[in-house]
Amino acid sequence: MIHFVLLIVCAVAIYLSCEWFVNAVEWLGERLNVGKTAVGTILAAFGTALPESVVTLVAVTTGGTEEAKNIGVGAAMGGPLALATVAYGVTGAVLLLKRRKERTSALVAAGGVGPDRFDPQALGSEKDMKRLAKDQKWFLPIFIVKVALGLVAFAFKPALGLLFFAAYAVYFWREIRGGQAEDGEEEELEPLKFQPKAVSPATWAVIAQTLVTLVVIFFASQLFVKQLDAIGPMLGLSASVTALLLSPIATELPEIMNAIIWVRQGKTKLALANISGAMMIQATVPSGLGLLFTTWHFDGALLWSGLITMAAIVYLLLTMRAHKLTPARLAVAAGFYVLFALGLIPILR
Repeated sequence: MIHFVLLIVCAVAIYLSCEWFVNAVEWLGERLNVGKTAVGTILAAFGTALPESVVTLVAVTTGGTEEAKNIGVGAAMGGPLALATVAYGVTGAVLLLKRRKERTSALVAAGGVGPDRFDPQALGSEKDMKRLAKDQKWFLPIFIVKVALGLVAFAFKPALGLLFFAAYAVYFWREIRGGQAEDGEEEELEPLKFQPKAVSPATWAVIAQTLVTLVVIFFASQLFVKQLDAIGPMLGLSASVTALLLSPIATELPEIMNAIIWVRQGKTKLALANISGAMMIQATVPSGLGLLFTTWHFDGALLWSGLITMAAIVYLLLTMRAHKLTPARLAVAAGFYVLFALGLIPILR
């Protein structure tokens, strides 16, 4: 029973910490003079993905056995899978609920008659869709190479890990330089939680709130994962199923919470940018670490996770390029995770 209580407590702690984190990171973006999109793709994504990358680093460098090191490999594959399916799917579902609520409020205000002004349309303009598609086009080829390297073995394969770090460095530079030019009108920021009465909070307060919330998110996420590891066997799930199905969702919970909070605040572009930015980090940094310090060899379950991730991204990319990505179609992405779970049954037998 205590594990279920701690699970709920950790989830609440992560959500509340993420509320303070997104508040701080928006002010941090303003202080660093980066574009609103870069706040999601770089600052928020880097902040929430950093703890996971540290966990991967510890696993691959200090693991006493090859099996222990491969925990880092599983994390490097599970992160992108959870983001491409569950994170996007939850975001789409929250958008659907939000628009339904707005539609109901509008009809009530109009006396139950009038046009449906909140009929779900594409998430943003054609320019916004191209911007989102560009992130996926960055992610997909890198991820394909990442999966392909897990199927082969050759002498200099570990050195290729450095290329993944270089790929993220190029993406980072592109986002920082190009984000400001792509943004539109500036939005008024909510007061900083640490200084709620200050019109313009002190820089030290912005940095302090960012760091404190990241520490809370990190430890709450790790405790959340440990509770899942304990609850899995209680529910009749094997350790491998728990690691492949539940742990990735737990480790990506901060990104999912960030997206929910930003959607609730009407900042859908930031929510989607946070997920795509986190996916780029997960496709490069943990992969580079895995290549450098492990054999980076995939079994059937890891290969299946890679195929499902690629299928989900191709689906999203096609709908984005056709300017047909609606909340409902975004929510469909979660179905790929269900497909992954069903496919694991024969693989793990």
